[in-house]
Amino acid sequence: MRLLLVEDEQRMAQALCELLRLEKYEVDHFANGLDGLSAIESGIYDIVILDVMLPGMNGFEIAKQARKKGIKTPILMLTARSELDDKVEGLDSGADDYLTKPFMTGELLARLRALGRRSLGAADGLLSFGDITLDTNTLMLEASGSGLSVRLGEKEYRILEYLIANGGQILTREQLALKIWGFQSETEYNNVEVYMSFTRKKLAFVEAKTKIKAVRGVGYELRCDDV
Repeated sequence: MRLLLVEDEQRMAQALCELLRLEKYEVDHFANGLDGLSAIESGIYDIVILDVMLPGMNGFEIAKQARKKGIKTPILMLTARSELDDKVEGLDSGADDYLTKPFMTGELLARLRALGRRSLGAADGLLSFGDITLDTNTLMLEASGSGLSVRLGEKEYRILEYLIANGGQILTREQLALKIWGFQSETEYNNVEVYMSFTRKKLAFVEAKTKIKAVRGVGYELRCDDV
């Protein structure tokens, strides 16, 4: 799962990035409100952690602008202010949840897990498409027809998670590269090809009827014509 952190306090941002990466999240960080809004608009993030007090544009305005543009990514808003009016303004701006600094890391992680389940539409931790089911907790892939299962590598899991979450839509190589490796990576598109091949082999191993189809000159889509 890829998170976006928009936080201008350097020490706080560094600590949060380290914590979240230890929890196996992919994290991109921006310290400026305008850069944060631009990143949100890319649509590659599963959750946004958004500070209120930011240079360039505050968190309330960022959330408002994102929602006006139809972006539905869950937003967890962080602030040092605990007044009720500030919490109401944050939620009215489009935030899904609100956490006041300082906070316990356990509470932050619990709220992220809840938002993550909402983002993926997997209340029970399972994602399904065609004849396959992906367990978001164990990274296990199972095909219902064969009953076979296999554990995915991290990148394989993220590729399949992204394809399932987009319900069979065609995803471009650029979208996949940004989603899996992020803005701050210099990943080349051939890396997408390599890990796509690995993911296809896992689908073949469990004898899934669901396939990853290449759309020439565009990208990839998940398709299951036989179910």
